[in-house]
Amino acid sequence: MLDFEIATNKYARVALENFTNIVDYRSNAHIRRLETLKGKSQIAIAMVKRAVNSGIYADYLLVDSWYSKPSFIKEMNELGLKVITRVANNNKIWNFLGDRKTLTGIYDKYKKLKDIKSGTYGKKVKYKYFSVVVEHKKAGKIKIVFLKTSDKLIPIVSTDLDISDETIIETYRRRWDIEQGYKELREHFGFGTEENRIYEALIARITLSFFTYNIVSYINRISHEPKTIGGLFKDLECELYTLAIAMQTFILILDEIAQIEEIVNRNDDFTTMRPLHSIIQ
Repeated sequence: MLDFEIATNKYARVALENFTNIVDYRSNAHIRRLETLKGKSQIAIAMVKRAVNSGIYADYLLVDSWYSKPSFIKEMNELGLKVITRVANNNKIWNFLGDRKTLTGIYDKYKKLKDIKSGTYGKKVKYKYFSVVVEHKKAGKIKIVFLKTSDKLIPIVSTDLDISDETIIETYRRRWDIEQGYKELREHFGFGTEENRIYEALIARITLSFFTYNIVSYINRISHEPKTIGGLFKDLECELYTLAIAMQTFILILDEIAQIEEIVNRNDDFTTMRPLHSIIQ
């Protein structure tokens, strides 16, 4: 997890104006509040630009179909990022150059002309697929892999025209890791349970959730015996609890040692001290 912004809309539980504290318009807090007024695509583009400007590089940018609009892909092309994404079969959004302008039209044209391959996902889902390179006025040239199951047509787009159909499909499958990450954030790190009418506290709480998730994910990655994030989190939680008890006991022992020194300096009777086992209990 590298970055986040909060988008509010009419379905939000708390509107921006309902947050209680008032901040100076020149502060970072005010700037973060203005982020909530942007659209989701604007927020996504701004986050990607910050990542690129920070020197973070990726072979491919994998995004949800909601963001895969021509204007978004155009922005990513200008940043030099290669995009792999599923696209919505929407004629108003995707209107291509050439004689077949819609995704359905392109599929119907080439499904009998192309060499169709077969594949499986898991044990039950079987599909057939082929690819074609098309051009869009804004998005430029893109490669579309049409993946057809028994009841669905799934168009997956890549702005990298040179990679194989199989690489595009396998890369898009990794999108499940994103959903799994959000699931683990909600289950173990308190993400999505924030309730606060101080906007900056909300930002801080989400930041801590992402920060701890990153640490646990990193520990899991470098571990010789990787576990699930949930299992590792519980193990770390137990270890931290044991460490907290040990530290508390150690501090109490240090306090008693300081008392001993004070008693020795006064030449008092040691019977005035409490037994150490009663302290540890």
